[in-house]
Amino acid sequence: MAKQAKKSSNTLKIQQIRSAITRPQDQTATLIGLGLNKINKVRELEDTPAVRGMVRKVSHLVKVIEN
Repeated sequence: MAKQAKKSSNTLKIQQIRSAITRPQDQTATLIGLGLNKINKVRELEDTPAVRGMVRKVSHLVKVIEN
């Protein structure tokens, strides 16, 4: 039986709310780095300074979902 990962309180739920079309290439690459590539896709990522910086860079394209 495989071990299941525990949901940690140190995670962020991020949803893409806008398209990356006509955005600079670095913003598109940041979305892909976050695991987002389609509108309304949701990812749960570890809350680290690197992830927060990436979210800040594309904050106009994503929203952080509160648990």
